[in-house]
Amino acid sequence: MARTTNNRIQAKADRELFRRTVRSMARNEKVQSTRKLTQHGNVSVFAHSVAVAHYSVKLARALKLECDKRSLIRGAMLHDFFLYDWHKMHNAGDGLHGFAHPTTASKNAVRHFRLNKRELDIIRKHMWPLTLTKMPKYRESWLVCAADKYCSLMETFHLNNYDDHTFLR
Repeated sequence: MARTTNNRIQAKADRELFRRTVRSMARNEKVQSTRKLTQHGNVSVFAHSVAVAHYSVKLARALKLECDKRSLIRGAMLHDFFLYDWHKMHNAGDGLHGFAHPTTASKNAVRHFRLNKRELDIIRKHMWPLTLTKMPKYRESWLVCAADKYCSLMETFHLNNYDDHTFLR
């Protein structure tokens, strides 16, 4: 009984931290601009990033992993902060999108946010194993990497049921 109560209390605390962190970041003009950029299927970069943050926290809780959840959420929110339409080749940023966008996203993120080492690792290494030499260092990075793959597949095959507002209600 006590364990169930503690789990519910922790889940509620996680949801509150999630909402507070995402809403705080969403006040940023550049983060808002990601609502206008398509990620996969018909999902915006903003909705994708919020979904990745949501599922990263959910995965950490399901696996009972201790982690820095604030950094987990912030890194997930900024993992695709590349700020261009990757579907148009002339906007390709630092090279071929799949390989280069983590570098572009991290450059943009440090311009607009103060980041810690975990958050930077999340952003720079979330495309592993595509970026073979950039293996995640922290458990937060691994969680975002896994959640990103899950969300990307769901969005690409139109199996997701979320939008820009779903996880913030």
